[in-house]
Amino acid sequence: MFLGTVRDHSAGKEGVTHLEYEAYDGVVVAKIAEIVREAHDRWPLDRVAVQHRIGPIAVGESSVAVAVSSGHRAEAFAAARYVIDELKSRVPIWKKEHWPGGAEWVREDLEHRP
Repeated sequence: MFLGTVRDHSAGKEGVTHLEYEAYDGVVVAKIAEIVREAHDRWPLDRVAVQHRIGPIAVGESSVAVAVSSGHRAEAFAAARYVIDELKSRVPIWKKEHWPGGAEWVREDLEHRP
């Protein structure tokens, strides 16, 4: 299982107060399902579950969870890494960092923003 937890720092900046996520709702579920199917095609998996929160999320809370079960841990770990990496790369969910006095969309997430 992988849990992505909101940190109080990012890219050398300290004092992040929270993150805010937005999503293109009409595409997110289908894209995640596509990635899960790909993981099942690549590894002998029993089950895969993915959940990504939307809206404001406080420091210390989880924003994303990926759980994979398999008969062997190597395949489960590889599949979980694949799912989270592909989710961050392909699924239209965007992250905004907030800190006292300001907020900014994270550059890596802007590449997919409509």
